[in-house]
Amino acid sequence: MAVVITVAQQKGGAGKTTLAANLAAALAETKRVALLDIDPQRSLTRWHAMRSERRSKPMEIGFSDVSGWRLGNELDRFRRHYDVLIVDSPPHIETDARVAVRGADLVLVPVQPSPPDLWAAEGTLKLATDEKRPVRLVLNRAPASGKLRSGVEAEIVRHGYPMLATALGNRTGFAGAFAIGLGVTETSPRSTAAQELRALLAEIEAVLR
Repeated sequence: MAVVITVAQQKGGAGKTTLAANLAAALAETKRVALLDIDPQRSLTRWHAMRSERRSKPMEIGFSDVSGWRLGNELDRFRRHYDVLIVDSPPHIETDARVAVRGADLVLVPVQPSPPDLWAAEGTLKLATDEKRPVRLVLNRAPASGKLRSGVEAEIVRHGYPMLATALGNRTGFAGAFAIGLGVTETSPRSTAAQELRALLAEIEAVLR
């Protein structure tokens, strides 16, 4: 049975879809991975289509864009055939997002180092808590240092929100890889961005043990 990771955040622009794609590409090196795109924008659907059309074939990643009342059944079906399912959920906490959170073994909530991102994350954190699902914030597109980052980190600590220690920097490698249907570990495997992503994956795997 597959492990399900749901990437969720109410605020647009936090890097939710890019994170889901990069995690999937990195995990596909060693595991059978599938993506479920239930975000109405369907950006992950376009990413997967570009990936499938590449002449030099990358590691295969399963895919579904089923949503609504069929989502629960789709999760159950995919669990039987893959090691890891990654769900890119809608930017709200309505029905589809609730089903995706309810079915998750871990909920990841990307937040940029800004108060609006952290405020938007509160609804997702509450939903995961209400559904009794493990949840972790992921600091995303973060500068190496600065007052804004340190202030948001202090707020996270003050509220006691669970957060992964590894932050993903504001690096063009993530978006650049996404734009051609790949992950940063595929386009620039020795880059700082790839190292950060692998460190984040190691933390995620430790939480799921």
